[in-house]
Amino acid sequence: MAERKITFVGGRVFTASEPAWVQAVGVAGKRIVAVDSRERVLADLPDADVVDLGGRTLLPGFIDAHNHFLATGESLAMLDVRYPGVRSGEELVAAIARVARTTPPGLWITAYGFDHARYPDGAPTRFDLDRAAPEHPVLLHHVSGHHALLNTRALALRGIDDDTPDPPGGSFVRDSAGRNTGLCLDAATGLASPVAVDIGHHGPNFHVEAPLGELVNATERAGRAFLVAGLTTVCDAQVTSRELAAYLEARRVGRLPVRAVCMPLSHQLEEYSDLGMAGPFGDDRLWIGPMKFYCDGSLIGGTAAFHEPYGEHEGSLYWEPDELRKAVGRAHSLGWQVGIHAQGDRAIAIALDAIEAASDGSPRPDPRHRIEHAGYPTSEMIERMARLGVITVNQPSYLFDSGDDFLARLPDRAHGLQPLRDEIRDGVRVVVSSDSDVASYRPLDTIAAAVDRRTREGAPIGPDQALTVEEAIRAHTIEAAVSISAEDRLGSIEEGKLADLVVLDGDPFAVEPAAIRDLPIWMTVLDGEIVFRP
Repeated sequence: MAERKITFVGGRVFTASEPAWVQAVGVAGKRIVAVDSRERVLADLPDADVVDLGGRTLLPGFIDAHNHFLATGESLAMLDVRYPGVRSGEELVAAIARVARTTPPGLWITAYGFDHARYPDGAPTRFDLDRAAPEHPVLLHHVSGHHALLNTRALALRGIDDDTPDPPGGSFVRDSAGRNTGLCLDAATGLASPVAVDIGHHGPNFHVEAPLGELVNATERAGRAFLVAGLTTVCDAQVTSRELAAYLEARRVGRLPVRAVCMPLSHQLEEYSDLGMAGPFGDDRLWIGPMKFYCDGSLIGGTAAFHEPYGEHEGSLYWEPDELRKAVGRAHSLGWQVGIHAQGDRAIAIALDAIEAASDGSPRPDPRHRIEHAGYPTSEMIERMARLGVITVNQPSYLFDSGDDFLARLPDRAHGLQPLRDEIRDGVRVVVSSDSDVASYRPLDTIAAAVDRRTREGAPIGPDQALTVEEAIRAHTIEAAVSISAEDRLGSIEEGKLADLVVLDGDPFAVEPAAIRDLPIWMTVLDGEIVFRP
């Protein structure tokens, strides 16, 4: 069978390479074969199908370098209690009560996205959930993915009572009488949830038990939604044996709609070492990428580690600094690229200490180590990042979704969150991503947040750190490709690269920043095939 050929003409083409703008693109099979003027591309592929862009904007397919792909697919089938849909503790309780009325007694009720920092009546407790669903175990996942809220029945099923000690890297919130309120922070989620794998102190455990068939369904569900949003490659930033099994099975049966990169969680380091494996390995549809480490807790959830604490909880550290340094050094020496979750300035300093010690102890060319989130780096830390070649993988949608809370809890420091302009100025490679399902997986939402730097209520938050539209698109395409070591084949529109493309029905360079999120996706192309068109 002859390979399909397509030419894209009649619009604006931003390549994320040089030259930045061209008139037309030609595709043959899975590859881009012509990037030039309309006349040259049509002459090179005279027998191709012609797609008339009608003045629309053609970009490289978006790459999300940090999200929770399978978890997003699962959350799309859960009760959604995110703000502003749920604005108070009482509204949350009412939402659970409505579900309880139609759920058989004894079955679990689960929801995702509660955000008690937004509630004027404060955080609900297990006792509030008890009156909403007295005959059901209830598990609510916090919007950050780091915390969980359970009712009394659910805590009992998990063997947790008022005397259960806090685990390393997490804690149970207690009231003035010493009673467990049901709110479980960071590593305590692993004790509270019916989890499929034991990850110890290596991160928040949201890897709940589920049949493989359900996980494959969630993978396909997420992939289809991502294609509609213009995403062609995703990097799951916390993969255990549970997720990897689902991705492998989805790939085997043809139900993995997008390219997927897996970041194995650090509790598997020695298992991979025993197999003699270190990323990247795999193929262009599914591969193992960097290894994921956690340093501190959640910025949104109030447990990020700052030198000057904030919020109602102390900052969490998943590792003692010396232990993290040893573990990162071990991974580095085995050839891994590492991505370290670090939000507060204290955590970022610890993460950079670990990366620098690893690099000094076992020098490697271009290891491309990443700081995930990099919430509040100081100017000194930015200089260290540049010197060490560290990539920051940022989520500007936090500033839109939770910026009003940051301005209240961090005041002046809030304007220093995600200082992307300073990082680019000082030579740090900057990537933007979603952290879905914590925030919207839609790249245009992420790009709008990076360019606009305004909160949901319209307040400016670090406006001097805003990116240009070109910088934000590059950070979601070619810079993201570099962060997963795939820039040789993905991330820009260049001859020889894989034909992953997205067409916007409008021009993000010509509209107001906040309006970027409203531009429709007109077409998504993956491997030279049109995989989405409304």
